[in-house]
Amino acid sequence: MDRVINFNAGPSGIPLDVLKKAQEEFLSYHGLGYSIIEASHRTPIFENILFNARDKIKKLYGFSDDYDVLFLQGGASLQFVQIPMNLSTGKKAEYINTGVWTTKAIKEAQIQGINYEVIASSEDTNFDRIPTSYKTDDEADYLYICSNNTIYGTQYKEFPKTKAPLVVDSSSDLFSRKVSLDNIGIFYGGIQKNGGPAGVTMVVIRKDLAERVSDKVPNILRYKTQMKADSMSNTPNTFGIYMLDLMLDWIIEKGGLDKIASLNGEKAKLLYGCIDELDGFYKGHAQRNSRSIMNVSYNIVANKELEPKFVKEAMENGMIGLKGHRHLGGIRASIYNSVSYENVEVLVDFMREFARKNG
Repeated sequence: MDRVINFNAGPSGIPLDVLKKAQEEFLSYHGLGYSIIEASHRTPIFENILFNARDKIKKLYGFSDDYDVLFLQGGASLQFVQIPMNLSTGKKAEYINTGVWTTKAIKEAQIQGINYEVIASSEDTNFDRIPTSYKTDDEADYLYICSNNTIYGTQYKEFPKTKAPLVVDSSSDLFSRKVSLDNIGIFYGGIQKNGGPAGVTMVVIRKDLAERVSDKVPNILRYKTQMKADSMSNTPNTFGIYMLDLMLDWIIEKGGLDKIASLNGEKAKLLYGCIDELDGFYKGHAQRNSRSIMNVSYNIVANKELEPKFVKEAMENGMIGLKGHRHLGGIRASIYNSVSYENVEVLVDFMREFARKNG
């Protein structure tokens, strides 16, 4: 079977072993004579999948029973709205702006009319770094960050220290590493990078925070509504949760988040090493101390007109998804969990040869 190397930023590649498992079970799940996409969410069959996925997430990250894991819909975009709706009490909400997705979240906070402040931003340098100079308010309703920036290729190495609940959009580095759980209030992300197909948003929430919500918030948008219903107040994305459960099994089989993080670090080291080695032809966007191990954004500074040629020839050589985002342009290689070290070696070899021929 001919398979391309998938560097798409999301939806992204899914390991072949996981796809084969889903294919094997697609027509008859566990020999029951029907597909999991035909199963009611109100049956023990599906509930077992959902509860297993929830328990695996808590164990992988180390979340205590003070937290609940929800599987929602609407993507991170709905969370931009749902978070201020549920967590704002009239005190100040703090945001650190590191790119497109935090900009969108800030806009939604503004629309909601809550009291908020952008306490730090890297917009002045086109979001090429994670801000390090700011002061947080321990009495704030929450501090909001995006842990990894898919477009600009920056990533927090450590989360900010604050006594206020920390809200983390982890959509593009979900399941890629262990994180500090200190003062985590909400840890969430769309799963379509490292957790399966698009359509499921994982929200881990500290249970006490769900009680803040005003009676004026619609029931379906209250976290405590979904907590009470085990994520099934409305019909969930059953197939997406099933695929997430398979992906979690794959991560566990690979050695868990610590092992996954080590592998991701080696891939990133290889790719950034090539960019730095060929400095003058390629140039990474992110400052070195803010570089993402998930999304590597770079340009051909020797001649930007070569970038479409690079993307075209890479596709001809079995590599897809390397065109940069429209906000930044250039080239972007998303090296999520399903991308192997050997896959990155293929890209690096191509980059060196492309530079040799066109430099």
